[in-house]
Amino acid sequence: MINRTVTFAKQNAPESWRIAARRAQLEAHNIRLRLAVPVSARSEFANVYHCAIRKTASQWITALFGDPIVYQYSGLLPYVPRYYKWEHPEPPPQGRVALSMFLSHRKFETIPKPERWRAFYVYRDPRDMVVSSYFSTLKTHGPMGDIPELRRQLADKPVKDGLLHLIGHLNKQGAFRALRSWVTAAEDERIALFRYEDLTGDRQADELDRLLRHCGITVPPDDLATLRQRYSFSRMRGNQTVSHYRRGSAGDWQNHFDDDLHQAFTTATGNLIDLLGYPAKHQVPAPRQGT
Repeated sequence: MINRTVTFAKQNAPESWRIAARRAQLEAHNIRLRLAVPVSARSEFANVYHCAIRKTASQWITALFGDPIVYQYSGLLPYVPRYYKWEHPEPPPQGRVALSMFLSHRKFETIPKPERWRAFYVYRDPRDMVVSSYFSTLKTHGPMGDIPELRRQLADKPVKDGLLHLIGHLNKQGAFRALRSWVTAAEDERIALFRYEDLTGDRQADELDRLLRHCGITVPPDDLATLRQRYSFSRMRGNQTVSHYRRGSAGDWQNHFDDDLHQAFTTATGNLIDLLGYPAKHQVPAPRQGT
């Protein structure tokens, strides 16, 4: 009953109310961290920036960087720019991990930064991103930004037509161009790229350790093991109160893309799949049935 009530509130409360509530929750969370968690080691970086394209486990990463263990060994507090009506290129406060910054590499470069900083970018097979975005927009995503209008547009369409519409929408928004901008940018040791499939799959333990170390956060083995268990993606996905953790399996696009969808996707993205290193259509096994 409580879960249904919370879900109803998320779907029906005005966006400004929901953002204000989330800002208040984050500020209360950060106060609790300051008061209750002693900082035993500090990251050498004044800011860490989490940049991404949507549908790449942003909620998972936000939860991770808000964990008391991460704060204990970094002294960095979580900061979600959207909750504070952040506008590019305003710099986030120092001593924070700026989370869920959906920016192109060019826009990220223009943000004023402290002398010492780190950033990481999370990307995903954009075909799976399209499928995940479709079901999230249609069923579970909170009514923020253009979601309500897009949901109305998708609701009257068959799945295939909805996916075609969404590919065009994402292309018009510049989502695919933003992704391309990060993977083609000049190499910079301050910026690390991470694949969604590695962060949420069999390589999660190693990638979690790599992610934290890149951000100047060294967690002792026992505490790191706790984090690995606490943020096992399969465990979080099994929590039915976290609506965004839909199946999320790599290659789910194979169960939805036909020749028409492949053509529309290729027209919108060009050689993006090759640049990202994901298998082309002819390189993957036949779709799994009943999954």
